[in-house]
Amino acid sequence: MAVIEGQGSRYLEGNYGPVADELTVFDLEVDGAIPPSLSGRYLRIGPNPWPVPEGPYHWFSGAGMVHGVELRDGRAQWYRNRWVRTSQMAEQLGEPDPGGPTPPMYDASNTNVLGHGGRIYTFTEGSNPYELTPELDTVCRTDFCGVPRGFTAHPKIDPVTGELLGFAYGFEEPYVRYHAIGPDGRLTRTVDVDTTGPVMMHDFSVTERHAVFYDLPVVFSLEMALDPDTPFPFRWDDDYPPRVGLLPRDGDAVRWFDVDPCYVFHPLNAYEDEGGRVVLDVVRYPDMFRLEETKGSLLAKQRLERWTVDPSSGKVLTDVVDDRPQEFPQVDPRVVGRRHRFGYVAGAIEDTKVLKHDLVRGTTEVHDLGAGRHPGEFSFVPDGDRAGEDEGWLVGFVYDDATDRSDLVLLDASDMAAAPVATIHLPRRVPFGFHGSWVAD
Repeated sequence: MAVIEGQGSRYLEGNYGPVADELTVFDLEVDGAIPPSLSGRYLRIGPNPWPVPEGPYHWFSGAGMVHGVELRDGRAQWYRNRWVRTSQMAEQLGEPDPGGPTPPMYDASNTNVLGHGGRIYTFTEGSNPYELTPELDTVCRTDFCGVPRGFTAHPKIDPVTGELLGFAYGFEEPYVRYHAIGPDGRLTRTVDVDTTGPVMMHDFSVTERHAVFYDLPVVFSLEMALDPDTPFPFRWDDDYPPRVGLLPRDGDAVRWFDVDPCYVFHPLNAYEDEGGRVVLDVVRYPDMFRLEETKGSLLAKQRLERWTVDPSSGKVLTDVVDDRPQEFPQVDPRVVGRRHRFGYVAGAIEDTKVLKHDLVRGTTEVHDLGAGRHPGEFSFVPDGDRAGEDEGWLVGFVYDDATDRSDLVLLDASDMAAAPVATIHLPRRVPFGFHGSWVAD
């Protein structure tokens, strides 16, 4: 297959640009030592449009491709990359339609990939999830036996109940609906959420007792959706009232709390403290998608903040945790929705650093990957032989400018100053993308 070249957008050039084919390569070269207890695969998804688009293009809209590395017995068994076979991509590749429920708004899958209930799913908000095999082949679309109109790109897995908790937003009332999926992969609960309007709600948070919704001023524009020269139909609205909402996980009414204008793509985690307050750690942007903004990185002006929602006073208190540009926040999956001490983030996407925040001591440790080496999201993988919250590994893809290739890098989360535990050399570059996870065997 011919090499494709980016055109028409900075998100089609350099390491944002798509790769042209699918590879399967076994027995990867490794520097260092892969912990023998790691048995599973690291998967990450992102946009990989093919053929390369001409004319207006938005990074969020490219066809999804999953990149994966399987680790077992101290070896890097294989690297694979596969397009998710949505109906459109299957047709372009001359393959059968994947089948499954009819897509509710549009058919895409490029934003997140995770394992739940023994299955692997890919997600994009507003679309049906897709199920994959462990070898990254597409099985079919799914609606978890009843979700009516797509699903979030950012569901949360409750580490105690095993539920997959999520939501969906749309352009007709009710604009947002909360969903709970049982450990067996079947829908068990749906609640309507009364947002002010057709909001772009990329992510949410959960605690032991609440689901938390970010109703913030990025809204759907029908005018933009009908304009063929506008590839992304959302804009900032100064008149939209920003707020966060608490929905009891066993209730059906949301209580809303006003916040200052801002946007949140990704929260780190949330929990309830002893006083009944809800603590939210979020990556906050002052705004997003203003119409006059036509150039520049999306990941350039954010910071990590702690919001404390106090139901007794009806107020939200805000503290700055760290004001460096950062994104892709992660915690140990065993503490999702529970009190956490540590959080892990990547520097803004063209940085070279991975950060570890100690939210108790108020300190930050930095691992610098070196000049020209750029991390994406790093996932936390618990060490089953150690019980501490930071006792495990951070795993993620790193792009190297000098070689124009990528590595899978494993860091010791309890010793950020140390050299990588292992660096697994991949046969190609992995384009900058979005989210992923460790899927254990």
